Amino acid sequence: MIILYTLPQCPFCKKVLFFMEDNKIEFTNKNIEDEKTKEELISLGGKGQVPYLVDGEISMYESDAIIDYLQQKLQSTE
Repeated sequence: MIILYTLPQCPFCKKVLFFMEDNKIEFTNKNIEDEKTKEELISLGGKGQVPYLVDGEISMYESDAIIDYLQQKLQSTE
């Protein structure tokens, strides 16, 4: 299951969220306004930057990189 760490006011997070919703990608959205979720993010990625995607063994920051990864994943399932 894909997990996406976000902040509601983050434009880069919104960009990824819109892409995922438009492409009907199932995921769990974790808001780092919750302190425990932010600590979880930092323990996974080393910093509190969002958006941050976790998909099994794959994890990454940067909205464009996340969207590129998801596009490739969608194409490989067609």
